[in-house]
Amino acid sequence: MNKPFQSDMPAKRRKARHYAVQALYQWELAGQNLKEIEAQFKADNDFSVVDLEYFHALLHEIPAQLPELEESFIPFLDRKTDALDPIELTLLRIGSFELLKRIDVPYKVAINEAVNLAKKFGATESHRYINGILDKVAQAHRQLETAAEKSR
Repeated sequence: MNKPFQSDMPAKRRKARHYAVQALYQWELAGQNLKEIEAQFKADNDFSVVDLEYFHALLHEIPAQLPELEESFIPFLDRKTDALDPIELTLLRIGSFELLKRIDVPYKVAINEAVNLAKKFGATESHRYINGILDKVAQAHRQLETAAEKSR
């Protein structure tokens, strides 16, 4: 069931993505149990300013859907996924998840949020790489939305 829109929801979602990047990065590198990671993040951070449901969805649904998510962006990569920086890989997974599974998130928001997180956590030019790949994923999977934007 969808909740009514709250004026602070974009900021809470942004914070959820912020923590999800860190949590999924930890999962990717350490292979730690997702429930343990989630409990640790809740204990160590102020989640009163976080969309907890969204954080939970990102943390649990992305690993559960890795093959489909990675299939959406692998054709646009210039290297194999194991050659990607773990932060870049995590951001591509989050962005692809939002583009494929969360149609409540406008495609531009999904891309912009991933780009901003790449600027914060990624290598110097990774935000450009993330932007280019996710733009192609959006064109492939959000055709009506991207076409409508181009026709304006």
